[in-house]
Parts: sequence; C-alpha cells; structure tokens
Amino acid sequence: HRATGRGFVVEHKKFAENYRLYARTHFIKAIELAVILLVYAAYSPLAKSSFVYILMTISSWFLITSWMISPFLFNPSGFDWLKTVYDFDDFMNWLWSRGGLFTKADQSWFTWWNEEQEHLKTTGVWGKLLEIILDLRFFFFQYSIVYHLRIADNRTSIGVYLVSWGCIIGIAAIYITTIYGQKKYSVKEHIKYRVIQFLVICLTVLVVVLMLQFTKLTFVDLLISLLAFIPTGWGLISIAQVLRPFLISTVVWDTVISVARLYDLCFGLIVMAPVAMFSWLPGFQNMQTRILFNEAFSRGLQISIILAGKKST
Repeated sequence: HRATGRGFVVEHKKFAENYRLYARTHFIKAIELAVILLVYAAYSPLAKSSFVYILMTISSWFLITSWMISPFLFNPSGFDWLKTVYDFDDFMNWLWSRGGLFTKADQSWFTWWNEEQEHLKTTGVWGKLLEIILDLRFFFFQYSIVYHLRIADNRTSIGVYLVSWGCIIGIAAIYITTIYGQKKYSVKEHIKYRVIQFLVICLTVLVVVLMLQFTKLTFVDLLISLLAFIPTGWGLISIAQVLRPFLISTVVWDTVISVARLYDLCFGLIVMAPVAMFSWLPGFQNMQTRILFNEAFSRGLQISIILAGKKST
C-alpha cells in the first residue's frame, strides 16, 4: 500500500503522475493477468466455447478493467480529450528526460525507476532469492507458447525450448550491439553508428526471410512469439534489478536501462489507449463529471472546459 496524501480533490492529476503511483501495483499486474487470459483463450480446450470462456473469465476481465481504469475514472477531467493530449506529451517528456544528480522522480523516468528499486538495497540474500524465484513465473509464458508454434512441428522435446532461448540470446546480442554502437559512435562518429544500424537491420531482415523461406516459420508465428518473448524480457529485467550490484559496472546494465524504458513506454501506451478511447467518445467526459460531482459543480466545470478550449485556440 502507498499513501497518496490526497483527499477529495477537484484538480486534474496528469497521466504521468498516475502512472508513477500505480504502474507497479495496478497496471503491470493487470497487463500480466490479461496476457494469461489471452494465452488461455488461444490454447485451452475449454476456451473454444465462447460462452464457457466468458463465464469463467468475466470476473478476471472485470478486475483487469478496474485496475487499469479506476485511477482515471476518479480523476477529475480524466477523460477530457484536450487534457489527455497534454498528458501524453507530458508523459513522453518525462519518459525520455535524461535527468541528473538532483532530478526528482516526477521530472525524470530514470530517477523514478531507480527509486522503485530502493527496497532491494536493504533486502537480504533470502529476500533477493525469493524475488528471483517469483520473477521466474514470466518464463512459463514462453514455455507454454513455443510448443504451439508451427515451426515446432508438434515436437515436444526440450530442444524446442532451448532453441527459443537461443533466439532470445540472439535478439539480446543484436540490441546490445546497437546500444554499444550508439554509446561509442553516435556523438563523434555518426556515420559509423548509422552503418552499424544498417547492418543490424539488414542481418535481421535476412534471417527472418530465410527462416520464412526454408522452415515452417509463418508470419503468425512471429506475432505469437511476441506474446512469448515479451514476458520473458520483463522477467529478465526484474532479475537483473535484483542482481544490480554485479551488473552495474558492465555494458549489460546500460542495455537493462534502455530495455526497461521501452517496456515502460509500452505499458504506458497500453494503459493510455482505453483512456484516449473514452476521451474521444462523445458524452463520456460529461458522464464522468456527473458521477463524481453534484450538478452545480458539473455545470461550472463544463463552462471552464469550454473557456479553456477557446484560450488554446
């Protein structure tokens, strides 16, 4: 539990602030549960019947919706389209801010990300070991999905799972090479960095084309692989955070920071998507205002929104 220090307020809180407060406690848990339900829907025999699937999972989907929407549902003007646009720009600026020694968490993603790991500094060996064991649950997504890919050809040997890990290692090696090239050449020798990027892209495209041509790999397999590898990547990042004292002086740590930033970008976009949709729908903002406030205040708020729109134009 984290106290927000907020009572009843009529001030709109920005998306970035809500993300900082609820990312680890609400949003990521909701996304993890949603991925579980999607995998269950794709591969469980019971899910072939739509009625059975809805009956068994409707409470879980309601929980997911509550975790993702409730911080914005009770946020004044949380579904105002103009404020949503401004919140998106503010979130992107916060996410890509370089930060500094005295930068606060509400000014830079990097500072906030470091503060989220403060508890690991005082955690003992057994506590860290338990953290790693809990993070291993993300690898079960990959284990359960890779055997259903067409390229696996209905084989159930452990070799299929090991090959999938080889793909992850290859992707990590490519990304580390790109990060290393960016860090070493992007400022003074920009052409070399562009050459490295070009070679990495060409090599990746060549490998994918050859696999599509000479193996049973399909385009659908590539999309499904994302559902398998993305949770694995988050699990590796979570374990790397526990092992930070051993990795912080290596090139691997720079890659961990870069990938963790991309994950928070993806999580933020996933959370903001329904908020943007509800903000775009006509009448939804008015309905939210009427639910949260009395009729007199609702009219005053609607007038202030109109005046704000005129000033912005």
